[in-house]
Formats: sequence, C-alpha cells, structure tokens
Amino acid sequence: MNELVGSLTILVGAFFLFSAGVGLLRMPDVFTRIQAGTKASTLGNILVLAGLGVYHPDWSLKLLIIAYFVLMTNPLSSHALSRAAHAIRTPMAAATIVDALRDENDGAGKEGSA
Repeated sequence: MNELVGSLTILVGAFFLFSAGVGLLRMPDVFTRIQAGTKASTLGNILVLAGLGVYHPDWSLKLLIIAYFVLMTNPLSSHALSRAAHAIRTPMAAATIVDALRDENDGAGKEGSA
C-alpha cells in the first residue's frame, strides 16, 4: 500500500513538473513564465519528495530539509529574477493591464524629488 501511495504522489508531482515546463513554453512574457515555472515546480518538487518519503521512511529527515530548502529558495529566486527583469525594463505582454511595480516606483520618485 505504501508503494502505491508513494508512486501516485510521485506521479502527481511529475505531472506538476511537466506542467511547469509547458508553462515556460506557452506563456507570453518573462514575468508569467517565471510565475508559472515557480509555482508548478515548487509543488511538483514537494510532491516528489513526499512520495520518496513514503517509499523510504528512513530518509524523511533529509527529505524534509530538502523540502524546506525548496520552499524557501524557489519563491525568493523567482522574486529576485522578476525584480531584475523589471529593473532592466523587460517588456511585458500586450495583455498586461496593471504594472504595480512601475506605479510604486513612480510614486517614490515623485516624493523623493520634491
């Protein structure tokens, strides 16, 4: 039974990792690609690690440490990448309506210059 649960969890995690790859190919601009890749790959990695934990219970502590590392670094790295892309004026998709970061930076620039 543990093998079945572990296999299904790994399979679902692999599906999310695959969807992250498809999201990288299908999204129109850098920002949506970063978002699609980060969310799906984080969930996929956690599910694969959980499935491995079911398969090998003696690895649980090591897998938990790896999962913590993934949960901490994936969002931070994607945030840093997207801020850097915005700072160098990487173009957004034509369908983008709101650029909250631009509005935030414009408001700070006006207050600082007065």
